[in-house]
Amino acid sequence: MTYVPPPAEELRLIDAELWQLDSRRAQLLTRRAWLLARLPAPAPGAVPPAPPRPEATAPRVQNVLLLLGGLLLTIAAIAFTLVSWGHLGIAGRSLVLGAVTVAALAAPLPLLGRRLRSTAEAVAGLALALTVLDAYALQAVALTGVDGTAYAAGASAVLAAVWTGYGLLPRTAALRLPLPAALAAAQLPLLLWAVAADAGRYGITAALLVTAACDTAVALRAPAGVVRITAAVGAYGMGAWGALGAAWLSWTADGPGAGAQAAALLLFAAGIAFAAARRDRAEGHAVGLSVAVGLLAVAALGGIVRPTLPATWTVPVHLAVGIALVAAVRADRLPEPVRRGLALASAAVQGLAVLWALPLLALTLLGPAGWARRVWSGAPGGAREAVSAGAPWLPQLQTAPLVLAAVAAVLALAVRDTTWRPRALPVVLVLGWSALMVVPPVLDVPYPVALLAEALATAGLLAGATRSRAATGAGTLVMSVPALVTSVSLAFLALPTRSATLTVLTGLTALFTAGSLKQRPATLTAPAALGYGAALACAVGAASGWAPQHTALLVLVVPAVAALLAARAADARTTVVVEVTGAAAALLAIGLTVTDPAMLSLALSLSAVIAAGTAVRPDRRPAAYAATALFALATWVRLAAWGVTAPEAYTVPVSVPVLAWGALRRRRDPRASSWAAYGPGLAATLMPSLAATWADAHATRPWLLGAAALLVTLLGARHRLRAPLLLGGGVLVLDALHELAPYLVQVTDALPRWVPPALAGVLLLAVGATYERRLRDVRRVREVLGRMN
Repeated sequence: MTYVPPPAEELRLIDAELWQLDSRRAQLLTRRAWLLARLPAPAPGAVPPAPPRPEATAPRVQNVLLLLGGLLLTIAAIAFTLVSWGHLGIAGRSLVLGAVTVAALAAPLPLLGRRLRSTAEAVAGLALALTVLDAYALQAVALTGVDGTAYAAGASAVLAAVWTGYGLLPRTAALRLPLPAALAAAQLPLLLWAVAADAGRYGITAALLVTAACDTAVALRAPAGVVRITAAVGAYGMGAWGALGAAWLSWTADGPGAGAQAAALLLFAAGIAFAAARRDRAEGHAVGLSVAVGLLAVAALGGIVRPTLPATWTVPVHLAVGIALVAAVRADRLPEPVRRGLALASAAVQGLAVLWALPLLALTLLGPAGWARRVWSGAPGGAREAVSAGAPWLPQLQTAPLVLAAVAAVLALAVRDTTWRPRALPVVLVLGWSALMVVPPVLDVPYPVALLAEALATAGLLAGATRSRAATGAGTLVMSVPALVTSVSLAFLALPTRSATLTVLTGLTALFTAGSLKQRPATLTAPAALGYGAALACAVGAASGWAPQHTALLVLVVPAVAALLAARAADARTTVVVEVTGAAAALLAIGLTVTDPAMLSLALSLSAVIAAGTAVRPDRRPAAYAATALFALATWVRLAAWGVTAPEAYTVPVSVPVLAWGALRRRRDPRASSWAAYGPGLAATLMPSLAATWADAHATRPWLLGAAALLVTLLGARHRLRAPLLLGGGVLVLDALHELAPYLVQVTDALPRWVPPALAGVLLLAVGATYERRLRDVRRVREVLGRMN
């Protein structure tokens, strides 16, 4: 019998077992902690590696395997049909292949019944590929004499019909592959029939467009899915191919008949796109298709008359058709996306027309700059010669003024929206100005008439800029910039003759000076007036036969006037641009005098006077530095012209005002450093003089320099200033060494040759002993600190 202890004994046994378990658990935890301590610590922020995840889902793996299986079977079928089992012959292979095709077409039915849809799709794809091989085998067996292209057209049509019927069967309707495959096959029959029938470029293009129309009908009627996507791809691809082909036929048409045929094809393409745009519910697609409709219509209608007109009228004719699209935009019967697309198409046509006209505008504005190499060489024969200045003329752009004016008129009349009209009006102004600028060279008016036309355009634009009532400066800017550009072109256009140059520059200076009386355009007109004033001064000097250095004195009138205008300017921007223009004119004047030192010194002095006058204004105090520098440069140039070589003549005139400025600064701010106050002025004179002293064999300069350095040193000691004390003392010591140098050389020659090495050795020993003593002291301190610890 089993022994059952009393309760007290059993409780004691249970306690003993629990104690042993706790002891064992503590040992295991201790061992675990020790093992963890021996393992390498993980990096901070390290995340334990995640378990490996499959890179492909099971359905995807399944589809890949089925696809590969279907491809391999298709390849095997092709190899069987073409090269294998040669002893069967092509007829035997065809029978075997037909039986396999029937089996493959029937196989998806039980697979779909068992819900193996992916496998059924793969087998259906194999079956479709086998039908293509059947068609090949049929041609190789029974229809060997039929033309290959015609047979391919018929076979593709039959295959498209068979695959369509197969895909529409009740039991195979769940398959997604047959109907898209049928659509793909349907892209070929018409194209191949046109090629087989030798229908020519027009017939092939028509076949492409008819195919695109069929694809469009399917895409519009088919439900969303792979069928609609396939049809849309076919419609876009075949339609784009056909439209580009029709556009090329229109462009290369050599007569009205060929142009009309190409136009019919383009209009057919436009009709396809229009039908799709009206029924397409996607707004973006509808707008894009409508843009294509507009462009195709423009190309079609313009291409009809293009062969009968000169080349220069090609762009205006197409522009007229593009403008006519605006009337269609206003038709309320059209959907909003269609109207928007047609508006974009019209805008695109007008933009391309403007781009076509821009080269003539660029030649008109930039071409006269070529006269800068032939100043006053004689008046040109007409406006074309004047603006081209030797560059080739552009006869194909004769209708550019009409194009620019037409686009400007459309923008002015058609844009009525309160949001877009303020943005369109500046464009209208620029286009109208561009049209007026190119009219004189297109008409080849006489040279004086061309000058007068550009002068009137400049005056009119400036008048509009000064009288602009726009709330912002945009209207003023839109008129001021074309006025400035026109004036620059006019200034270059006036260079062929002396009288035209003087008259035009005088008129431009007066015009822009008058325009500067108003605050708004002054930012552009004031510097322009000063620039033309400087050019006028140069022209007057050249016309009077003056030398460039004498003409510079007349040019200096411009910076003087600029300084006066800047002081009276109403806003800061005008002040800055006027001062910059004045400074540029002063640099021009100085550059004209570089060959004559005396006139260069005079020009620098006058520029310094102008800068000093500017520095009188409280907000332009820093101009005093420029004035001081210009005065110093003028003095130096004058001294150099006189043949003065003593450096003190150049440095003392600079040091005196600098030291005076430093003394004034110290008086206002006693805490200012003496180096900043007196250092530059003292160094500017003492250092060059010291350098000259060491190269001077006479005693006059060293004695005078020593006296000056001693005086500076005493003043520094008296007022306890570092800069005078150190600079003066240093120069005094170096000057004394220069004076004692001959005697030191004599003493050195009198000493035995062993003395210098001995002195060097003693010096090195002394330095070494000092170094050793310092190390010994450091060791003692370290030992004392160690004993303290």
